[in-house]
Amino acid sequence: MNVTAKWVDALAFDGVSDNGHTVRMDTTVQGGSMDSGMSPKKLLLASLCGCSGIDVVDILKKMKVDYSTFEVFAEANQTTTHPMVFTSIHMVYKADVSAENLDKFKRAVALSHETYCGISAMLVKHCAIDYSVELF
Repeated sequence: MNVTAKWVDALAFDGVSDNGHTVRMDTTVQGGSMDSGMSPKKLLLASLCGCSGIDVVDILKKMKVDYSTFEVFAEANQTTTHPMVFTSIHMVYKADVSAENLDKFKRAVALSHETYCGISAMLVKHCAIDYSVELF
């Protein structure tokens, strides 16, 4: 696995994966750039949501749990001095699973964090991650 960060302009970079996918990283106008993409730390949070979300979708499919809407939200607290690092992350998983499948939904989320999500496994070594599960 490899990626390259290619400078675009101001403080913006395009992250390009070895299979050609591109994502823009940038900072705000107030931070001295163009606000043309997610900041690297926000992208890291999005990666956590996506990694765990992929796990949950795959597990729910295997459990034969139906839903039509699913979202993962993450909010991080960070230090106020440099380097500003995450101190804690709270995640919220929301889906429109039926009430009788709520326990399966909760189990799928737990399995993601306990066993499958590599991003969660890496981040939890450096900051606390907690989560809640809700129905739409």
